[in-house]
Amino acid sequence: MAINNNLPLLLLLSIIFLFLNRPVLGDTDEEDVLFTGINSYRTSQNLTTLNKNENAECLADEIAEQFKNRPCTNSTGSATVPGTEPQFADYPKILIKCHLNVSDTRDGSIMPACVPRLESSLVLTNFTKSQYSMSLNDSKFTGIGIGKENDWIVVVLTTNTPGGSYSTDMNTKDDDDHDDDDSSGLTFSIGLVNYLLVLIMSFCFFLC
Repeated sequence: MAINNNLPLLLLLSIIFLFLNRPVLGDTDEEDVLFTGINSYRTSQNLTTLNKNENAECLADEIAEQFKNRPCTNSTGSATVPGTEPQFADYPKILIKCHLNVSDTRDGSIMPACVPRLESSLVLTNFTKSQYSMSLNDSKFTGIGIGKENDWIVVVLTTNTPGGSYSTDMNTKDDDDHDDDDSSGLTFSIGLVNYLLVLIMSFCFFLC
């Protein structure tokens, strides 16, 4: 009888258990949509597809962070007049944060675009039907990184040459790596605590 009486409680605990440990599902990923769209565009131009570059993605994220509070206008993003692109005083620090060296990035291309609500169809045309199309049509580019913040999305193109490879600069490795490790460990610990709490509570209700 004890088992039957406690069955609703066990069911409730099971639901809580599943809720606490469910995978986190994101919303529509504009970055993946743009990545697919750009590679489809490259294929239509008889060019090789671009491979994801982790360091370029980091740089794209950081550049998007710099832009995020700027409004979209007719002279920003893909409509920016060449030579008038905004400069960031802390750009060297951004490179260090992404474990990059300026000598490995000089041949790459950084392309920010501002699209209200990041509507996917407009995001793609901001790259394929603007001054950025010249870079997308350039066969020297082999890699890509994409980042977004608010209405801004940034594409960083890389090459397979030393001047644009965006390869990891070991001299810029810092405590960020340790922070990432600590974050992963904390996530694992929280998940383990959830498991143990539900297990203990279920066991206690089962015996009562």
